[in-house]
Amino acid sequence: MKLTVIGLGQCGCRIADHFSRLNLKAQTERKATIAPDIVAVNTDQADLTGLRFIEKDYMHRILIGLRQTLGHGVGKINELGAQLAREDGDKVMDAIKAEPRFYETHAFLLIAGAAGGTGSGALPVLAQMIKDRYLSKPIYALVALPFEHEISSESRAVYNTATCLKSIYDIADAIFLVDNQRYVRKDASLINNIEKINRQIAEPFYDLLCAGEVTKHKYVGARTIDAGDLIATLEGWTTIGVGRTPLPAFRFPWEIRKKNFREKAVESFRGSQALDATISDLSITCSPKDAARAVYIIAGPAKEMNMDMVKSVSDYIKEIAPDALIRGGDFPGEKHFIDVTLILSQLSFVPKIKELYEKAVQYGHEHKEQIEETHKRIQTLSELGRELPTL
Repeated sequence: MKLTVIGLGQCGCRIADHFSRLNLKAQTERKATIAPDIVAVNTDQADLTGLRFIEKDYMHRILIGLRQTLGHGVGKINELGAQLAREDGDKVMDAIKAEPRFYETHAFLLIAGAAGGTGSGALPVLAQMIKDRYLSKPIYALVALPFEHEISSESRAVYNTATCLKSIYDIADAIFLVDNQRYVRKDASLINNIEKINRQIAEPFYDLLCAGEVTKHKYVGARTIDAGDLIATLEGWTTIGVGRTPLPAFRFPWEIRKKNFREKAVESFRGSQALDATISDLSITCSPKDAARAVYIIAGPAKEMNMDMVKSVSDYIKEIAPDALIRGGDFPGEKHFIDVTLILSQLSFVPKIKELYEKAVQYGHEHKEQIEETHKRIQTLSELGRELPTL
């Protein structure tokens, strides 16, 4: 599957930068292109400068709202981010249209952090612009939810997140939810932590996107997961994850043909082990029973994947998501591991969204009362000094 990737705001641009890295990796390792066009859109010039892999020309790094923000961001005011996206959205449309390979892409992926100003405000606005212009291409959103400390201490972050999610749900075909808190490593430095999180958010898409775009026979699976399978699966609230089981470092060819019965049992069980790791590392906390659709892909050396492994993985997913319509396939693109990537889509209930919506409503009421009280105090203070002379 080929995607046109658009990163919005600081968080969205940095995750999009890792999609650009994955595209270069796919071209080098697997002779496949998974993202022909990747664009970064921001109101902050410094953030755009800090990207590493996205091309540096003005058609791939787009600065919007320069007159109002002077290139220094919107300060977490997502209403301003939405306004600037409406005013300068044509820049993004022109950049998409100018890419010679754009019409090869199957869908759009818009990425944003929901707690910020530019990303959360611009996401629904640009999604609607693209939807109005390109009717035949699905629009997917990847939304990074705030950390726990942001939810507890920054009420504006909760409000931005809730309004962003509510707005994009009615526009996008599917929304990948990513809870930043699930990837935190408390012993790591801040810059390494954020970099690691952004890398982990993008990584699960790699095998899924490569599976249908490879050009070498040895990378084509027996059951290929292609763009059609993904488009038919993705709808509404969605989560994604990948798990990995390492293979023995080296074995002689005759050891592969003549396996000990214990090794044979472990070989078939590796898929289930990787799936366990996948489920524990899904991008958002949810119950698989609430999913109406699912798609999985098993990646590994062709000689290490067998029907027993596929059956055990498929049965396991059916057990944990009994009501889901399941699609699956294999991809012989990995050399030293068994990887299982899983998408659960059309989720009927997500606890994190319920929590954010409730807190945002509460913040709206309290914020309104706080503003009214502040205005009253200012007015009272002004009246006390009314009889004083002015210099």
